[in-house]
Amino acid sequence: MLYDIFIDPFMQMAEQPDFLLQVLWEGFVAGILYALIALGFVLIFKASGVFNFAQGIMVVFAALTLVGLYENGVPAYLALLLAIGVMGLLAYTVERVVMRPLVNQPEIILLMATIGMTYFLIGFGEFVFGGEPKAMITEELGLPTGSTAFEIGERGLLILQHIDIAAAVIAIIMVAGLGIFFNKTRIGRALRAVADDHQAALSVGISLNQIWAIVWFAAGIVALTTGIMWGARSDVSFALEIIAFKALPVLILGGFTSIPGAIVGGLVIGFGEKIGEIYWGPLVGGSIESWLAYIIALIFLLFRPQGMFGERIIERV
Repeated sequence: MLYDIFIDPFMQMAEQPDFLLQVLWEGFVAGILYALIALGFVLIFKASGVFNFAQGIMVVFAALTLVGLYENGVPAYLALLLAIGVMGLLAYTVERVVMRPLVNQPEIILLMATIGMTYFLIGFGEFVFGGEPKAMITEELGLPTGSTAFEIGERGLLILQHIDIAAAVIAIIMVAGLGIFFNKTRIGRALRAVADDHQAALSVGISLNQIWAIVWFAAGIVALTTGIMWGARSDVSFALEIIAFKALPVLILGGFTSIPGAIVGGLVIGFGEKIGEIYWGPLVGGSIESWLAYIIALIFLLFRPQGMFGERIIERV
């Protein structure tokens, strides 16, 4: 038994390095997409200090909006622009209807508000788009399909799906862009000021309402991008909300307020669940990919609750 756990998996890796590379590649793609999902949570948490429970359904709603518009005769790129506009309208509505009336309320109140938004978007989405899975308009958006195979050694083979390459590149560009936005722009600096202290930000003329609308819109763009990438790899359905909640262990590992933490946490979870599923999964009957990320996060909480890049909060009592 100890041999099966501690030695045999590593022997398999050494004997089949090409297969290990395949597993690592798939883990990298999944990890960078998890990081992209986590960024949506980080954006809103940094601005309001509230975990946005609705981010998962925003991923689904944005992707369904895009596909639904296309199915009703709207050209693909126009549907993409309109979907961005819908997420902007959603951001404006959330700021006016939810965030503004709840300024300075306890964080649990704002959390419950995002839970209410989740179920509203689920019901509204099912009413407008139906509950059936839909195919993402991958080719219509100009995203690549097919695959490329690379020979590794004499008999090894590494297969890269073109959509996975595109997803990784787009996710990396968006993550880098958001990092620059936060650190180099006036709005990004204002957002960080709001995250540090709402009252101090107000005292120097920063508009909380404007910042919150911008942040929710940015989270909506992240949700749309995530929905397109995940939808292109499978289908667009309400099951994507479950995948979106893989951001929870990512945030626990990286920290709820850190963009670099979201990236590192996403990669750790992506690599960990793929390697665990392939090499250790058979020992427990398989299908550990669905829960291994949460076990990793639980273990991590015991040693560093604030995450790798999170700030240690010290309160006087």
